[in-house]
Amino acid sequence: MTRAHRDDRRGQPRRRRSIRTMFASSVLVMEAFVAFFAALTAYGVLGRELGDGARTAILAGGAALALLLVLAPAVLGRPWGYAAGWVLQVLLLATGLVLPTMFFVGGLCVLAWWYAVRTGARLDRENVARDAAQAQWEREHPDG
Repeated sequence: MTRAHRDDRRGQPRRRRSIRTMFASSVLVMEAFVAFFAALTAYGVLGRELGDGARTAILAGGAALALLLVLAPAVLGRPWGYAAGWVLQVLLLATGLVLPTMFFVGGLCVLAWWYAVRTGARLDRENVARDAAQAQWEREHPDG
């Protein structure tokens, strides 16, 4: 059976996507932009004071963190996915050691991550309850 055949389930209710995963993915991708532009800022601001090796390390570290943040939404469905997200939040906050402003910006990003995970989970629970109530109503009223 091909994927197109598996996906073609006419008359079958589609499985609902997790709101928590969608919210968390959005935050992680937004944070990737923040990390990349913070690395560019640190490269420009601190570049005059540091040697070429340190400047390159700052830029490479920021790009690596941005890449991890872009790839992280792919693992949110795994049991350890959200733990990996929290580790990335700590790394983003730790960029404040290089560029002190990132303590504030990283803190705002951590708050956005926490809110996305918490609110998304609550909305997922509400959707499960709503779907169960709808299924119960459809069983009790089969004629539509």
